[in-house]
Amino acid sequence: MNDIINMNKESKIVIPGAAGLVGQNLIVFLLKAGYKNLVAIDKHKHNTKLLADLHPQITVIEADLADEGEWQESLKDSSMIIMLQAQIGGLTIEPFIRNNITSTENVLKVAKQYNTPYIVHISSSVLESEADDFYTQTKEQQENLIINSGIAHCILRPTLMFGWFDRKHLGWLSRFMAKVPVFPIPSHGRFMRQPLYVGDFCNIIISAMHKQPDNKIYNITGREKIDYVDIIKAIKKTLSLRTWIMHIPYWFFWLLLKIYAIFDRDPPFTTSQLQALIIHEEFELIPWWDIFEIESTPLDRALEETYLDETYSKIILEF
Repeated sequence: MNDIINMNKESKIVIPGAAGLVGQNLIVFLLKAGYKNLVAIDKHKHNTKLLADLHPQITVIEADLADEGEWQESLKDSSMIIMLQAQIGGLTIEPFIRNNITSTENVLKVAKQYNTPYIVHISSSVLESEADDFYTQTKEQQENLIINSGIAHCILRPTLMFGWFDRKHLGWLSRFMAKVPVFPIPSHGRFMRQPLYVGDFCNIIISAMHKQPDNKIYNITGREKIDYVDIIKAIKKTLSLRTWIMHIPYWFFWLLLKIYAIFDRDPPFTTSQLQALIIHEEFELIPWWDIFEIESTPLDRALEETYLDETYSKIILEF
């Protein structure tokens, strides 16, 4: 049984991988909640600078966590680490190993050195799926590193997320849809998904910071089931687009992605992600709104907040 740390607005919170989708949103939510002593670490030059420009009142460090460096000093006197860093896409296994495994080993080593008492680790629902790719394999190893670290923790496994700062997934698809007259859908598009609004997920993380579950793992699944094609139609409606949605054969869609990857070494959508898309899976839905005592946001309102917000909806992260 771990001792509960009394978190207050001055508690030092270190956020590795802070310049991505979850991190950018989480810092907005933490600042709105009154937290002041935030340390954000990320290696992506453009997105880290954007984070620093948006929030000059916090400490932002551009650093590669897979390498030792001055960033390690920032963990001193930290009350909590919110572990976000992850390699999501890629064509070879090397970046997955570096960004999912090596970086985590380094952070845990320093966390033990400075006796950081608690970690909230963001894992993924893919560990409960049939997918078997570089992302799934290395996320499983990353999660095991947390479990065996000896540091008190909780692990959150979210499903596909959407919200402000979404540079991949639905964010990229929405921007692509806005640029082209025809939007291709693989096959019939009836691939059931349980998308999770990142705003709700940020509130879950903040709740977990205070509740500090004792080495627990939670599958955090979107409450509403919706087919991929209907997600695309809902985004189209929210953005008032006139784009024609066209169904094309799966093999042709796969071929287009394969050709695209020849010209882009970090494509926003890969053939392995396409293969994961068509797997029929239904993830466990626990009452996270009760467990973490937060309000869940209906899908239609979440889409409006994502794409129509005047402050953050137009900010686009780089790949």
